[in-house]
Amino acid sequence: MKLPRFKNEPFTDFSKPENRKKMEKALAKVESELGKEYDIIIGGERIKTNEKFYSYNPSKKDQIVGILQKGNAELANKAIEVANEAFKEWSMTKPEYRAKIMLKAAQLLRKRKFKFAAWQVFEVGKNWAEADADVAEAIDYLEYYTRWMLHYAKGAPVVKYPGEKNEMVYIPLGAGAVIPPWNFPLAILLGMTVGALVTGNTVVLKPSSDSPVIGAKFYELMKEAGLPDGVLNFITGPGSSVGDTLVAHPKTRFVAFTGSKEVGIHIYELASKVQPGQKWLKRVIAEMGGKDAIIVDNEADLDAAVKGVVVSAFGYQGQKCSACSRAIVVESVYDKFVEKLVAETEKLEIGPAKENYPVGPVINAGAQQKILSYIEIGKSEGKLLTGGEAVRQDEGYYIKPTIFADVDPHARIAQEEIFGPVLAVIKAKDFDHAIEIANDTEYGLTGSVYTKNRKKIEKAKKLFHVGNLYINRKCTGAIVGVHPFGGFNMSGTDSKAGGPDYLLLFLQGKAISEKIK
Repeated sequence: MKLPRFKNEPFTDFSKPENRKKMEKALAKVESELGKEYDIIIGGERIKTNEKFYSYNPSKKDQIVGILQKGNAELANKAIEVANEAFKEWSMTKPEYRAKIMLKAAQLLRKRKFKFAAWQVFEVGKNWAEADADVAEAIDYLEYYTRWMLHYAKGAPVVKYPGEKNEMVYIPLGAGAVIPPWNFPLAILLGMTVGALVTGNTVVLKPSSDSPVIGAKFYELMKEAGLPDGVLNFITGPGSSVGDTLVAHPKTRFVAFTGSKEVGIHIYELASKVQPGQKWLKRVIAEMGGKDAIIVDNEADLDAAVKGVVVSAFGYQGQKCSACSRAIVVESVYDKFVEKLVAETEKLEIGPAKENYPVGPVINAGAQQKILSYIEIGKSEGKLLTGGEAVRQDEGYYIKPTIFADVDPHARIAQEEIFGPVLAVIKAKDFDHAIEIANDTEYGLTGSVYTKNRKKIEKAKKLFHVGNLYINRKCTGAIVGVHPFGGFNMSGTDSKAGGPDYLLLFLQGKAISEKIK
C-alpha cells in the first residue's frame, strides 16, 4: 500500500470572506443541534442510563450542548470485556485494512472541518482559529499514524546469523482505556485512540465530562469510516467510578491518559497494582501538566518576545499544558519588556467564542473559581499589573488576562499549574540564572528562549530541561510530525505524540527464529 508523503493539514484563513461564511454556517447548524442526547455504546449496543449529566457552553453557561448518560462501574467492566473479545479478531486484521479505515475517517473529517470546529466553539469555548487548529491536528494524526503503522508492519531489521532465518515483528498489546482531556477535545482524544486502533488494539474511550459531545461525534465518525463494533467502545461518566474501573480492570492492557498531574499520578499508581487474574504489567502513557517558561534574554528581539509570550500565555485562555505561565526576563531588559507586555495584553478583547473574540471563557465554574483563588494568592506574591478579575459573569466563565510582576521563583504562582490566563513574570540576573529558574519546577513540558546570541541558544539546547524546546518562537502550537510532543519529570512519560516513536507505545516486539539448512 503506497501513500503520498505526509503533509500537514493547512489551517483555515478566516480573513477570507468565504471561510468566514462557511464557519458562520457551521455555527448556525451546530447551534440548531444543541441539547440532543447521546448514548453509551458498547459493542455497537446503545445504552441509556437512568442518571444523566449535561454538557454546557462555557461562553453561555445555561446553554446545554448535550445530554449524556452517567455510566457506572458495571458498564465500564462490560466495556473492557467486550473490547477484549473484539481484540481477538481486530488484532489479526491486516494493517492495510486498518489504514483504509483511518484514511476514510481523515477524508470525512476534512469534509466536515468547519462543523467539527463549530462543536468546539460551543462545547469548550475555543475561538475559531483555536478550534480549526484542533481539527487540523486531528486530521494530521489520522494521516501520520497510518503511515507509521505501515512502516512498523514491515518489522525491524535484525542481524543475519548462519543457519537461521530471524525476524522481529510488532504486535498489538490488547484492550486499553483512553482517557483524554477537554482542552483538545478532538485532537488529543483522536490521537490517543487512533494510535491504539491503527496498531491493532481495541479501545474503551471515556471522554472528559466537559467535552463528551465531541467524543460522541468522533465515535460516529469512526463508525461511518467502517470501524467494526466492539473495536471502539464509548462510555461517559465520572472519572471516580468509570475511569478508575477501566484503569484497575485486570483485562485492561494499557491506559493512555492526558490531563492533570494529580489525576495522572493516581492513574499511574492504580494501574501499577496487579489485580487478581491479571497476566501483565499494564503500560501507562501519561501526558500531564506543565509550568512552562519563556526566557527573555537581554539580547532578544523584545517585540517578538512580547508577542510570543502573549499568545503562549493567553491563547485559549492559558488552558493548555504547553501554555506559558512564567516569563523569566533578564534584569537589564526587565522593565522595558514588562511595559511592552502589559500594553500588548491589554489590547486583548474578551467575549463569546462564537463571536471569535481573542480571549474566551475558561471551561467551567470550578476552573474559574480555582483560577480566581490563585489570583488572590498572586496578589500577596507579586505585583498585579493587569487583569485579576472575572468579567461578563452573567454570561459565562470569563477572566481577564492577568499578569503578576516581581514574582519569586519559588512562589506558588510560579510553581503550581493554574491552567488559566495567569502569567508570573520573574527577574533573572543573567541568562544562566534564567535557565536555572526555568528548570527549578517539578515539570518539564515546553519552554522557549528568545535571544539572538548563538552561544546562548546552544547552551539552552543542552541545559533547558523540557521535552519541547522552542527558540525565538512561542512555546505552544506543536504540529504533528514537526514537533513530537511530550515532557519530562512530572509532565508525564514523554510519549512524543505526533512523532515517529509514538506507535511503539501501543506495540510489543516479537522475535522469531527459524532453523534452516
